Amino acid sequence: MEKSVPAHLAQPFRSLSPGVFRASTIVFDSYEDFVGRKSRQPDGYSYGLTGTPTNRELETRIADLEGARHCVVVSSGQAALIASVLPFVKAGDHVLISDASYGGLKAFAHDWLARLGVQIGVYPADIGSQIVEWVQPNTRMICIESPGTISMEMPDVRAIVAVARARKILTMMDNTWASPLAFRPLEHGIDMSVEAATKFFGGHSDLLMGAVSTNDFALYEQLREAQATIGLAASADDCFLALRGLETFRLRFEQQSRDTLQVAHWLERHPGVDRVLFAPLESHPGHAIWKRDFSGSGCLFSFILKPGPEDAIAALFNSLKTFSIGASWGGTRSLIAFYPASIQRARKFPPTDQAIIRVSIGLEDVESLIADLDHGLTQYAAQCESIR
Repeated sequence: MEKSVPAHLAQPFRSLSPGVFRASTIVFDSYEDFVGRKSRQPDGYSYGLTGTPTNRELETRIADLEGARHCVVVSSGQAALIASVLPFVKAGDHVLISDASYGGLKAFAHDWLARLGVQIGVYPADIGSQIVEWVQPNTRMICIESPGTISMEMPDVRAIVAVARARKILTMMDNTWASPLAFRPLEHGIDMSVEAATKFFGGHSDLLMGAVSTNDFALYEQLREAQATIGLAASADDCFLALRGLETFRLRFEQQSRDTLQVAHWLERHPGVDRVLFAPLESHPGHAIWKRDFSGSGCLFSFILKPGPEDAIAALFNSLKTFSIGASWGGTRSLIAFYPASIQRARKFPPTDQAIIRVSIGLEDVESLIADLDHGLTQYAAQCESIR
């Protein structure tokens, strides 16, 4: 007598929420399948390290956003930067890195790649076709970030790509500031687009993840192999959180962009502020490039105060109520971070010798954010006056 199927198992199941497939070990139907498991890559499943259907769903969604054929998600934005460089260079190669690149990439290049025999060159962050002056016969890759992580310089990506393409040099770009909603690097000729999915994609400051997208299948194969070899696994649960974040990504990005412009304009008029570093402002030296190439302004910018003592800066930060002190962006909560003058002075091509304050605008009421900054700047001015 046949056993009847329980009613709840016989019913169809559909959900608007993606399934979470957790797995370390992937099992196979036959000896032949197991022996040939490596042939399943780069798209298929051979071990949990390189992903499950949950990972592939996220990779597909990100690739669609980027206008890419392929995407690999990894364990952090830093992991994505390493994965986009390490597999493609060897001892004797020369790699060019923007002077305003993310500190983790600069540290990896100078402290690790250089130790492995890779030559590292640093170029001005606001460069265009002049990049040719830094190119050497053995230049293998140019690493771009637009705009710069803290100082917000705006390079001419089109001009850099033209030089790189003419010399068959690989290019990668950290596109986390703009996201693919405001700029699609691959459509501008970049070979690999890197996103710290920790930020806009996740959107809630509760996960670490990175993504590398490309249209080149050979690069994609190497990226997937690097994920397996270096151990850059992204968990299915974090992929689920990123997929959920993408559901509201466009709405968050649009509101944050509007509010960020409003806050930046307000700061630009404040008597205690020396300069606002934000390409969407007409006062920024890279504004024309931003206006030509970008379709959005994001949520992150920096500013420089009129000179004052450290105690005054501490008074500003410690008086804030709506802003939290932290070094990230893209989440629902507004953040503020401080970068001392020594960081800029240590750079090869510093745009300023002053301390920089960076803010990420979240989803709080914009008038409350302005009032919080106004209060902080009032405390800054009062402390400066008391010291005089």
